[in-house]
Amino acid sequence: MTGVDFSVLTKSEPEKSLTFGRKKTSARNNMGRITVRHHGGGHKQLYRLVDFKQNKFNISGRVASIEYDPNRTAFIALIVYKDGEKRYILAPKDFKIGSTIIASENTPLTIGNRLMLKNIPVGTFIHNIEFFPGKGGQLARSAGNSVQVMAQEGGYTHLLLPSSEIRKVLDSGYASIGVLSNTERNAITIGKAGRSRWLGIRPTVRASAMNPVDHPYGGGEGRALRGTRRPKTKWGKITGGRKTRKKNNRSNAFIIRRRKK
Repeated sequence: MTGVDFSVLTKSEPEKSLTFGRKKTSARNNMGRITVRHHGGGHKQLYRLVDFKQNKFNISGRVASIEYDPNRTAFIALIVYKDGEKRYILAPKDFKIGSTIIASENTPLTIGNRLMLKNIPVGTFIHNIEFFPGKGGQLARSAGNSVQVMAQEGGYTHLLLPSSEIRKVLDSGYASIGVLSNTERNAITIGKAGRSRWLGIRPTVRASAMNPVDHPYGGGEGRALRGTRRPKTKWGKITGGRKTRKKNNRSNAFIIRRRKK
C-alpha cells in the first residue's frame, strides 16, 4: 500500500466560509434507482468551493496555505486578496506560501498567474483552461496535469493535450501558468479492499461469475469462455474497439490531430 506525500500541505482544517456539506447519493437518482454501479459508502467529506473562473482581475492575492481536497486529485491553495476576500484555487506544483499571484489580461509568466491565452508564449505549460471565455476553467484540472501551448493562429490557441490530441481553443479565454500539484498520484497502490471502501468504491463482480440472466458472459459449467465474439457490457452494448464519438460532433472542427490510438 502506498500513499501521497502530504509534506507540502500547510494546513489540516479548511477555511470554514468556503466549505459546505454535501449529501451523498450513492449513485442513486430521484427514483432511488442505481444509475452507476459500484458507488456507495465512503468517508464523510466537506465540499471546498474552488474558484475555477478566477475572475478577480488586476487584484493581487497572497498564497496563505496549501491544503488537501477530498473531492479532487490535485491539492488546493487558499488565496487571500488585497481587499480581504478569500478564495480557493487549484494549486500548481512548486507553489510557495507567501508568494503573490494575479489574474489579468497580460501578466508575468510566474507559476499560478492567470492570463489570456493569446498572451501566453509557445511552449508554456498551463492548466485550468477555459473552452468558452468567461465560463471558467474546464480543461487540465486533475493532479499532475498540464497542457502545452503549441501555436497562436487566427484567433485560436493550439494546445497539445496529455492524450496527444492537438486542438484549437479561442485565444480570448484564460488559463493559469504551471503544472498541477500531486504529480505522483498515478503511482498510488490502494493496497487493501477497505481503502477502496473509504473512497466510496464498492466491489465489482466478474461478468463470467454471473448467471446468464445477469450478463452476456454468465452461465456455463466451471470456467467457461465468454461465448460471444465481441466483448459486451451487461446490457449487451458492444465495447472494445467500437467508436463512440459522433461523426458530426460540433467540436470536430477544433481538433487538429486526434489522439494516438
